[in-house]
Amino acid sequence: MNVRRLIPTTAVAGAVVLGLTALSACSTSDAADGGNGDKLKVTASFYPMQFLAEKIGGEHVAVTSLTKPGVEPHDLELNPRQIGSISESDYVLYLKGIQPAVDDAIKQSGVKNTVDAATLTTLENHGSEVSGHDHGHEGEENHADEHGHEEEAPEEHEGHSEGDGHNHGEEGGADPHIWLDPVKYAEVAKGVGKSLEKADPDHAADYRKNTDALVAELGELNTAYETGLKNTSTKTFITTHSAFGYLAERYGLTQQGIAGIDPEAEPSPARIQEIHTIAEKEKATTVFFETLASDRTAKTLAKDTGLKTGVLDPLEGITDKSQGADYIEVMESNLTALQKALGAK
Repeated sequence: MNVRRLIPTTAVAGAVVLGLTALSACSTSDAADGGNGDKLKVTASFYPMQFLAEKIGGEHVAVTSLTKPGVEPHDLELNPRQIGSISESDYVLYLKGIQPAVDDAIKQSGVKNTVDAATLTTLENHGSEVSGHDHGHEGEENHADEHGHEEEAPEEHEGHSEGDGHNHGEEGGADPHIWLDPVKYAEVAKGVGKSLEKADPDHAADYRKNTDALVAELGELNTAYETGLKNTSTKTFITTHSAFGYLAERYGLTQQGIAGIDPEAEPSPARIQEIHTIAEKEKATTVFFETLASDRTAKTLAKDTGLKTGVLDPLEGITDKSQGADYIEVMESNLTALQKALGAK
C-alpha cells in the first residue's frame, strides 16, 4: 500500500525540512516512491496527528492519514481498505472524540501501539464563550507537568473514560481541539515521542532529538502568540466554529462562537441576536470562518452587523486553500489574522 499517497506533498516537505536528522536526496525520493523498507507503519487519524507523526518519526516512519486533504474530519466515514490499513499498522495515533468512525475502527483493530492524544494532556470543557481570564494558567500548567507526560499514558487509552469522549454536539462535552494551543500540542508531542521510543527502541535517540526540535519550535510559536496578542484594542473574536477555546484561554482572549464546537451546527436566532449585541459592546471587528466548512453563516452575520469576515483555520486539514504549507505556517497566519481583527498595537 502506498502510504504516501494521502499526504500532501507540501506537508511531507515541511516534515522533512524541520527538526529531523539529515536525509539524503536519494532516501527522500525513495520514501516518496513508497519504498518503506523497515519503516514503522504509522496510521494517523487526521492532520494534527499526521503532522506530529511525520515530524517526530522522521525517516524512520511511513505515515498514512485516514483523512484525505479537504475532507472535514468530523464527517469521515472509513472504507474497508482504510479499516484494514489500521489493523496492519505498527502504530496508530488518533484523538478520541473527533471522529467516531475512527474511534470504533481503532477499538476493533487490535493494534498494540495505539495512542490517544487526549490522554497526553488535560482536556477542559469549553462552551460557545471562552475567556482567557476564567482559568488560572499556573494551576493548569502544574497539572500538565504532573500528568501530561506519563510514560505509560499511551498504553492506557482503553482506560480513558467514555465521559471524556468530547462529544462535539453537546455544550457540556470536553473540548478536543488541544492542538490549537501550542503549549498543549507540545505536551502531546512529548508523549508521542516517548511512545514512539517504546514502539521502536532502535531509533529512540532520533525520536528524542526530533521531539526536542519540535517542542522548541512550538515554544517559539507560543512566544510569538504571547507577544503578538499582548496589547490589543479588543480581546473578543467571533467565529463560526468554536474550535479556539484553548487558544483563547492561553492568550487571554474571549472566543464568541456563533454556534458551538460542531462546525456544521446552525446558530439559533437568539444566539445571532446575542452576537450582534456582543460585537457592539466588545468592539469586535471580524467574523471568522474556516477553510473546510461553509462561509455562509459568517457572511450573513457580517452583513447584518457591518463586520468584516476573515479566515481562522482550525487546522483540521491542509489543502491548497490553506494559508501555509504545514501546522506552523498556518498557525502563524492565524496569529496575523487575530492581530488584525483584534487591533494589535
